[in-house]
Amino acid sequence: MAKQAPQSDPVQDAPSVGAPQHAAAGLKAVTQSLKMAHEQMSPGRTLATLTKVNQHGGFDCPGCAWPEPDKPHTAEFCENGAKAVAEEATERRITRAFFAANPVSELAERSGYWLGQQGRLTEPMLLEPGADHYTPVSWDRAFAIIAEELAALDSPDGAAFYTSGRTSNEAAFAYQLFARKLGTNNLPDCSNMCHESSGSALVETLGVGKGSVSLKDLYQADLIIVAGQNPGTNHPRMLSALERAKRAGATVVSVNPLPEAGLERFKNPQHARGLVGGGTKLTDLFLQIRLGGDLALFRALNQLLLAAEDGIDREFIAEHCHGFEEFAAEAKSTDREQVLAATGLPWEQIERLAELVLASRKVIVCWAMGLTQHKHSVPTIREVVNFLLLRGNVGRPGAGVCPVRGHSNVQGDRTMGIFERPAAAFLDALAREFDFEPPRHHGLDSVETIKAMRDGRVGVFFAMGGNFVAATPDTLVTEAAMRRCRLTVHVSTKLNRSHVVTGARALILPTLGRTDRDRTAAGDQFVTVEDSMGMVHSSQGRLRPPAPGLLSETAIVCRLARAALGPADPTPWEEFAESYDAVRDRIAKVVPGFADFNTRVRAPGGFALPHGPRDSRSFPTTTGKANFTVNAMTAPQVPAGRLLLQTLRSHDQYNTTIYGLDDRYRGITGGRRVVLVNPLDAAELGLTEGGYVDLVGEWHDGVERRAPHFKVVHYPVARGGAAAYYPETNVLVPLDSTAEISNTPTSKAVVIRFAADTGA
Repeated sequence: MAKQAPQSDPVQDAPSVGAPQHAAAGLKAVTQSLKMAHEQMSPGRTLATLTKVNQHGGFDCPGCAWPEPDKPHTAEFCENGAKAVAEEATERRITRAFFAANPVSELAERSGYWLGQQGRLTEPMLLEPGADHYTPVSWDRAFAIIAEELAALDSPDGAAFYTSGRTSNEAAFAYQLFARKLGTNNLPDCSNMCHESSGSALVETLGVGKGSVSLKDLYQADLIIVAGQNPGTNHPRMLSALERAKRAGATVVSVNPLPEAGLERFKNPQHARGLVGGGTKLTDLFLQIRLGGDLALFRALNQLLLAAEDGIDREFIAEHCHGFEEFAAEAKSTDREQVLAATGLPWEQIERLAELVLASRKVIVCWAMGLTQHKHSVPTIREVVNFLLLRGNVGRPGAGVCPVRGHSNVQGDRTMGIFERPAAAFLDALAREFDFEPPRHHGLDSVETIKAMRDGRVGVFFAMGGNFVAATPDTLVTEAAMRRCRLTVHVSTKLNRSHVVTGARALILPTLGRTDRDRTAAGDQFVTVEDSMGMVHSSQGRLRPPAPGLLSETAIVCRLARAALGPADPTPWEEFAESYDAVRDRIAKVVPGFADFNTRVRAPGGFALPHGPRDSRSFPTTTGKANFTVNAMTAPQVPAGRLLLQTLRSHDQYNTTIYGLDDRYRGITGGRRVVLVNPLDAAELGLTEGGYVDLVGEWHDGVERRAPHFKVVHYPVARGGAAAYYPETNVLVPLDSTAEISNTPTSKAVVIRFAADTGA
């Protein structure tokens, strides 16, 4: 019997506020995981899924991209991973009766939380021009509609093909091949909005736009710096790795504008000491930095290392690096007062961190969106690389760069060619293997896609997973742009906001999830993913699909490609749809590092992709060496009477998927419209704790961007900053406010003022 979905949309403007917690996970995480599973699944289904998640021969968690250890624990999942699995493996179903009873205009008034709670989508649905209800449509007709709309475009660049990080390697490879055979590089993806700054900085400095460390390196490190990241909520299994590193003797430093429970203390639920004991203290030194002050911090550290006796690895620099003299001259000129103003830190804390660095041979820096979503994000990450290069901490076991990716397989999608600016070598390999000339001009990233839809240059928007409308900045602009399209298509497992903000015509194509059995005429299929540390492994679901006739993402792409490209296209799309081995054989011929793909990925745990800087200290940069860079020290300038807002997740959330209305670690329950403000800043601004205000974004275009009815919560945020949840505050992020070079939205640096409450 199907589980019952909630019928009423809960009030979200009356949150309760308690004291923040100072430890993550523990028994509470176990009970919350089981509670969520019980709400969505039967006991038997719960057992069948949670015992297979992140296991050899099982399926990869549909949540974050944190890697699995060589020998996974029996319960190799976290609380939020269990929630992600429960939401996908739910027994709730959305049928044609649901759409018949719920007009799109009314669904558009529902919260994203309510939409997501309705269950799994079960058949293709079509919204015709002028209609207010989705109606069922056959797969063949759906593909024909898309093909007709694509053929009617003046240019293939009138279409954009978005990808979410959950898309498998096989589906992503087929997807980009189809788009390029069609004639466009318009392949925006979720990387554009999160770690694009990391890739931009790392390609320039090291030659590879990925992290250089493995789990084994974390276990061997002397010092781990976690900057701009909240693993307790966003990558909870990372806490197990930090605990193991601590027990091996590592020192952990956290750099963040907010104290986070997961980095304070970890109660590992996989062990008795975590369930009934006090757990493990993780952070040895906490630097509560001002928003956007990380570049100044690493500049100051580099100045101190240059001045210290034996502070730098001169042999490594001479043999492997370029640009040291120019960098050193700039770093030595760093002004202490500027550092103090930008970071808000006592100089003694910065000196203490420098002492820890000098006492450590093996140093790793981990970061996430706290570093990547600022105007100066690329220079900041380049300065992090400078810091590591100074002491030879790249290409050494236990040391390196560790950008922690968010969504499972977001890194693999980029490896498979989901990129609007593909390298010539990749296109050359694709051309040789498939005997066609791919487009060479740059396509559109996520921000530029929104502008193109707004301006009428893109008329067909196709999304492979994700929730584009809720994930992107400047919500009202994005929604208006989406509504200008002739056709919007979303391949999804569940309902979300993007399905109710549509073009003139819209399609919802339901698909198999990670937990579902994928059986074709060739037998049971599996897919592959790449984790945040460059390991490629298999993923195979076992559950009966939620409805007969559902197609996998790979099959959807292949059937669409045949419909749109016609019978004359020589690509064996039908074979690809039936046998993913056939797709992997072609990947092996196009993508470096995937030789003998089908054999190697069947080994337990998969295989590691090559990484020149890590493996051999070879750097495929323009100079052939690791590049030091000169980065002007900068920090956001905020006018008096304003604060700098960072958007963030609650603990009951993964990206734009809302699991519940609580943020247990921060003491927030029953709602999401809260703004966290330092009590001293609140006093200066006259913000009463518990009072309600509107948040108004300020940008030089003069447009008022307003998020109404937020409860003021006094919270230990770094002075000058504030924090609130997305997607509710994405409306405040200007579309044109993006990071230099990477074009990533500046969601961690929004200037706001507080206005009288106008109500939700």
